[in-house]
Amino acid sequence: MKTALVTGGARGIGAAAAERLRADGIRVITLDIAGDVDIRVDITDEDAFIQATDSVGPVDILINSAGIVGPGVPLIATTPNDWQTVFNVNVLGVVATMRAFVPGMVDRGWGRVVNLASMAGKDGNPNLSVYSASKAAVIALTKSSGKELATTGVLVNAIAPAVIATPINGDTAPDVLAHITSLIPMKRVGKAEEVAELITWLSSEKVSFSTGAVYDISGGRAAY
Repeated sequence: MKTALVTGGARGIGAAAAERLRADGIRVITLDIAGDVDIRVDITDEDAFIQATDSVGPVDILINSAGIVGPGVPLIATTPNDWQTVFNVNVLGVVATMRAFVPGMVDRGWGRVVNLASMAGKDGNPNLSVYSASKAAVIALTKSSGKELATTGVLVNAIAPAVIATPINGDTAPDVLAHITSLIPMKRVGKAEEVAELITWLSSEKVSFSTGAVYDISGGRAAY
């Protein structure tokens, strides 16, 4: 039986991914800062994270879903603390989990890493410069690490959703949310369960010749 670790597993896309992976017979360990999860830890606290994950054992599938939106304000209104806070979760959190679990995957000759990016990381959303930049970083580190690990049996791919109906959007300014929803040709937001299907596929044996790639799930919004 394969084991998956899902960060941000308490709600939204992370919770939907955990449920869907379990349906395929995967042993799933959920991690989040709060909520009904297997491991409660702040992913930005390096010492606490290492201590919490030392007892997890081998992980075959890593789903990096933990993320925050940050301030919905113009770039010039952002602060250094805004940038540090968002990047600590959205980027360095991904780095921390990959550094912790990818070496074991390489040793065993098989692994799947799925990083949750965003259409914002490709298009850049107005008044979401911090979030957009952090998700662009996730895309770049996915491409880089995918190339590094291409011959190891460990595949690293990213997903770039458009707006998905999850609790994270409860903190997004209504006008910003309305704008980015209006860009979707299907004229609706996506569902966490729809993203979970793509995550599950990318976590499976069915994917064997794709790494360092970005898979859009955007209702037609993606332009490239």
